[in-house]
Amino acid sequence: MARPPKCRRVEFLPDVTYFKPAGIPLRVLEEVLLSVEEAEAIRLKDLEGLEQEQGAERMHISRPTFQRVLASARQKVADALLNGKAIRIEGGNFDMASRRFRCFNGHEWDVPFGAVAGELSEACPACSTASISEVQPIGSGFGGRGPGRHRRGRCGR
Repeated sequence: MARPPKCRRVEFLPDVTYFKPAGIPLRVLEEVLLSVEEAEAIRLKDLEGLEQEQGAERMHISRPTFQRVLASARQKVADALLNGKAIRIEGGNFDMASRRFRCFNGHEWDVPFGAVAGELSEACPACSTASISEVQPIGSGFGGRGPGRHRRGRCGR
């Protein structure tokens, strides 16, 4: 029996999740299903220009797993582009990344990763103090579930 895949960490969910060739009616198109973690691998490697090791760290997976996810994603995109198929981005096995903050009064809260775009939150939502810091996750390494990570996709445990 094969081991079930571990959840992959995803920092970005695209607003547009369906692409199709222009001028071809939807009813006659074949579809290629691109999982959310495959789209994330393409984003990290091809859009952000990260090395595979860096992309793997960001997704909390090993470098060989990142390579397999990326290769699968690129094959699907190439198939769709060259064979005139639609691309649907949905599903997969992933956790949404978020960042956890704490104010000096002891309140803690999570902020979705993309909402802060690399900047610290400005004030505590409970007491409005501007004296806050980011809480570093406890669990580190591949597949670890640290605080501030939420289940999505098929990661329910």
